[in-house]
Amino acid sequence: MPNEPLLSQPVGPTEVGPGDPRYEALRRGFNQRWVAMPDYVVVATSTADVVAALNTYLAGTSDLDSPPRRITVRSGGHCYENFVCGDDVAVIIDVSTMDRVYYDAEMEAYCVEAGATNWHTVTQLYRRHGLALPGGSCYSVGAGGHISGGGFGLLSRWHGLTVDYLYAVEVVTARNLTHAEVTVARKDSPERALQDLWWAHTGGGGGNFGVVTRYWFRDLPEPPAQVLTRALAWDWDIFKRSPDKFKSLVHRYGEFFVAEHTGQGGPDFLGDLDYRDLFTLLKLTNHAKGKVGLIIQLDGTRDDSIERLNRFLNWLAPEEVYPQTLFDLQMGEHPPLNDQYIPTRLPWLTATQNFNDSGPSRCGKYKSAYHTGNFTDRQLDVLFDHLTSDYDNEDALLQVDSYGGRINDVDPFDTAVPQRSSVLKLQYQTYWTWGKDANHDGVWDYQDALADASIAAPHLKWIRDFYQDMYVETGGVPVMPTPEVPASVNTDGCYINYPDVDLNDPDFNDPFKGQPWHLLYYGANYERLQRAKAHWDPRNVFRHEQSVRLPGADD
Repeated sequence: MPNEPLLSQPVGPTEVGPGDPRYEALRRGFNQRWVAMPDYVVVATSTADVVAALNTYLAGTSDLDSPPRRITVRSGGHCYENFVCGDDVAVIIDVSTMDRVYYDAEMEAYCVEAGATNWHTVTQLYRRHGLALPGGSCYSVGAGGHISGGGFGLLSRWHGLTVDYLYAVEVVTARNLTHAEVTVARKDSPERALQDLWWAHTGGGGGNFGVVTRYWFRDLPEPPAQVLTRALAWDWDIFKRSPDKFKSLVHRYGEFFVAEHTGQGGPDFLGDLDYRDLFTLLKLTNHAKGKVGLIIQLDGTRDDSIERLNRFLNWLAPEEVYPQTLFDLQMGEHPPLNDQYIPTRLPWLTATQNFNDSGPSRCGKYKSAYHTGNFTDRQLDVLFDHLTSDYDNEDALLQVDSYGGRINDVDPFDTAVPQRSSVLKLQYQTYWTWGKDANHDGVWDYQDALADASIAAPHLKWIRDFYQDMYVETGGVPVMPTPEVPASVNTDGCYINYPDVDLNDPDFNDPFKGQPWHLLYYGANYERLQRAKAHWDPRNVFRHEQSVRLPGADD
């Protein structure tokens, strides 16, 4: 087994329990909807600490069934649902201080520990080795969950997903039922069970099989020395005066990436110019924000970069029809980007830092969808209607990311990510704070939401209604292609790293027209994930509301 770098560190894990001033911070993550009451939080600094913590937890369980109170794992703390910080959690293992990034000569691979954040990973790989892992732009997301769920980012259309470079993973499991076991599973492991464990971490999601402590990557790409960026916006008043302009903009945005993938339709210049390095984020905000935003990044070292940027924008939204303005507002996780209104060429590392933001800590609800085709006319009407409804929340939006490119060069069964034919990736988002002192203790905090369900109710209703209306023909969810699904359907399921427990609920996922949650996330790959689960976590120690089920268990 590969050796860990020798560092001076305390002996054994640190336990933080009630009464410790750190407890309030460590029992919650980024989403302030979820605050757990664990017996304690383990701050692990090594794989040995994780083993000790899991052994202590297992020793306190009375039989070989699934323990009634869960043990969960946190790396960056960005889980959208209560999978880490739920009411039934006994112990949280926090691996955020396990954040080293280094070249492992024994493995002939680059090691990223599970607690390393996106930004730390970016800086260490690039400054020391000139390489990049094509991960996300939210700087504080941890590698543990981001990678295991098939993380992506602004380089992914050009270089693929993070998991497309995964060579090995170190996992602490409860395979031996009563005590922890450390396993390193490689892509080229000879045993099928080890191959399954490696493969399960190429998109199977976190909290399913054990505690990830380290990843190793091979053949990582070199990012461009410089990138060309732009950030611009359009006033919502344009679209309120002429809803057809809004629908045309969104339609053309989708048409561009569909045409690039299929070779049919779109602008004529797509046949002459290569756009795989283009990544875009279209911010379709609630009208209360006042602006709709667009972020663009391309390879800045090419001679034709300016031409390609201008052609794309002129085709998408001619300025004489869509007057441009500054991206001077926070939109979702991205801060104001006034300085990039003019096309800006920057070193890749500098541009990545500019885009790195997480937004403020607040309450949030999220949903996701992969699209293989463009928006239908009916969906464009739904988009406009819900973004201009009487729900006025400037922190609600639909973000539409460009997708495809090299991502779609990989077979759906090569990794656990089955969505290898999509061209758009959608993230529905709404954010709020508590807004009132519901329990009359003189402050706003999570206890107000516990005292008054009406604080969250309008936000949950808006995002749920929006999502169901978008996919009403398929049971309120963006179904995966199957023999039973009409070929005209333009969706390809959901993204496990944007989990949504509503997918389990028949009130929001019609059991007759929709699809089970696991099919939406994993498609035909779910059976292999269950096989890995049965071998590596037979007691179902690592579980949550949307964890991979043991074979034969209820969905």
